[in-house]
Amino acid sequence: MSQKFVQIIDFESQRMDEMQELLDRFEQQMSGTPGGPTHRILLQDRDTAGRYLAIIEFESYDDAMRSNERPEVARLNEQLSALCTRPPAFTNCDLKDTRELK
Repeated sequence: MSQKFVQIIDFESQRMDEMQELLDRFEQQMSGTPGGPTHRILLQDRDTAGRYLAIIEFESYDDAMRSNERPEVARLNEQLSALCTRPPAFTNCDLKDTRELK
């Protein structure tokens, strides 16, 4: 059984409405495509204006790497990066434990 994989993207932007529109269109376009992300959480930093963390979950590291190689994902990353005020920082993680606490 493969281990779930999570990528955390730390970025800053003053153009979140435009980013959300791009993400919504992309998710509609990619709906039903195997191997893509299975879960996405977007967090806004309360202490730093314009700073966000996106947590993207995949079924496996291999799925994430295959997804990153797709031309439509590369285009989306370029478009999103252009809306950032600094280059995004990526952290790659193996998911060791997750649980609902309430």
